[in-house]
Amino acid sequence: MGKADFRVAGRIFATLASEEQGYGNLMLKPEQQAAFVEELPEVFVPIADGWGRMGMTHIRLAIASEDILAGALRTAWKLRLEKNARSGKKTRALAKGARRTKIRRKK
Repeated sequence: MGKADFRVAGRIFATLASEEQGYGNLMLKPEQQAAFVEELPEVFVPIADGWGRMGMTHIRLAIASEDILAGALRTAWKLRLEKNARSGKKTRALAKGARRTKIRRKK
């Protein structure tokens, strides 16, 4: 624990939990993951076991260009926005009218 995570309205869409191994982690749909891995298998890798089957994806930080990283993060962010909207579950941040993305670093 103690690694940075990236959230929309309190819900995680990406983390740096595997940073020591050289990876960032993205929360994607399985179809999105498959497309990313097919297009750039040297950059994107499904996370092992059940997490990977659900769309959780490693991105190799050392070889991902800034544009690729930004696009992948934007995809995960948009997915989180859509899931938040579908759930209808309001978080404290949304209840107060805040609609911004927060980056949290755990201590």
